[in-house]
Amino acid sequence: MAMPPLNFTDAQTVRETLLAGASANRNAACRRGSIDVTTAPGRLIATGDLHDNPVHLARLVTAAGMDGDGPPAHLVLHELIHGDKLVNGMDMSYRVLTRIADLKTRFPEHMHVLLANHELSQIIGAGIVKDGVRVVEAFNKGVEYVFGDEADGVMEAIAHFVRSLPLALRCVTPAGDLLIAHSLPTAGSMGRFDTTILSRDLTEDDLSPRTGSAYLMVWGRGYDAGVLEDLVERWGVNLFILGHERCDHGARMIPPNAIVLNSDHERGVYLPIDLDHPPRAEEALGMVVPLAG
Repeated sequence: MAMPPLNFTDAQTVRETLLAGASANRNAACRRGSIDVTTAPGRLIATGDLHDNPVHLARLVTAAGMDGDGPPAHLVLHELIHGDKLVNGMDMSYRVLTRIADLKTRFPEHMHVLLANHELSQIIGAGIVKDGVRVVEAFNKGVEYVFGDEADGVMEAIAHFVRSLPLALRCVTPAGDLLIAHSLPTAGSMGRFDTTILSRDLTEDDLSPRTGSAYLMVWGRGYDAGVLEDLVERWGVNLFILGHERCDHGARMIPPNAIVLNSDHERGVYLPIDLDHPPRAEEALGMVVPLAG
């Protein structure tokens, strides 16, 4: 089953695709409050930041079997937008959101699109400067250029899709649970972070800059063994698989039990996992698969 063509310049098609993806996010049987949950057996493809890399997205879709006729794997994606290939200073990464919303609609129990800081910043208007580019403004310019008077409706559909995204995927396995998320809160923010957030629905307050628990989680950097061990106790998780931080070689371990992945650059990787036999953190580094051709 090849990915169907989508008309990325037709406002109605883009809006309807994003809204259908939002509905699939909220109504999938795997959704539990603010997260998705899946249970072994099964095959899973874990990734890091994607940042509008269409070549790597196509390879990930193939690795997950979502462009074939067999049973698909679970595919986890996050940090989709704000790539480095601009068109006259405009970011056209609304297209990757639309493509992935379509995939979620067609594979509601196997496509897991997680909330990340760039998507959240885009819908709340928080500024991000990446390689000298104000990426939120560049994204807005791209949508306005393509859709003109219909841009507001497209932006509303984008916001609806982003607000529907789960904060994490929890995988229940015979060897203990895995948690795949964009990031984790820093040690300094743990006093303000509501650790019950995984067991309830997200609220608008959770998305608030610098104070909301979802915001603190997707923006967290520099978490340490103390934070990981605290969250292991609170959440009952054996292994964290994360993104958000740059890994020049595609993957690195944060002791004692977290793996950070990148899937956007030339050394980007993904991590295939047999949910009946999930790896320990130190084993996972040797299992990553390069995305480069």
